Amino acid sequence: MTGRTSRQVFLQPDAAAGIPNNALPLLVAAGVLDPATPAASVHFLLRENGWQGTWTYTVYDFWHFHVTGFEVLVCIAGKASIGFGGDRGTAVTMEPGDAVIIPAGVAHRRLSGSPDFQVVGAYPPGQNGTIVRAGAMTVEAASRAIDALAVPDIDPLSGERPGRLSAWWPAR
Repeated sequence: MTGRTSRQVFLQPDAAAGIPNNALPLLVAAGVLDPATPAASVHFLLRENGWQGTWTYTVYDFWHFHVTGFEVLVCIAGKASIGFGGDRGTAVTMEPGDAVIIPAGVAHRRLSGSPDFQVVGAYPPGQNGTIVRAGAMTVEAASRAIDALAVPDIDPLSGERPGRLSAWWPAR
């Protein structure tokens, strides 16, 4: 499973906006799956590779992040521009077959998109996607919660250890 392009994006904390982000990079993998892969197959793939809590939906249109889990998003329908890191961060265009692996604390939101845009999401074992809106907690408190999380070591897309996650190892 090799994508058209893979890249790492480093995002700085934005204390003024209440966004911790993470020293670990956002991992972007364009074209990692066949664009025709059905949602059920993506759910199965992620679960087979040890990631859990799978769901299908869109990406919220407000800045939010997770302090209780890292997250993978795989686009299965439509097209959207997803912001990462807050207003001073970056935008990634996602279309079917594209994926992003998001470190805990990295803010994200849908900036624009087609009405049919959907992703499948999942989390590493023992973690979840409890939503924290930007500014709802201090960056310091968010960072403490994030630092307590285990950094995943199994690539949710390939099942390799660490696969794409080698950018995060040795972690912290």
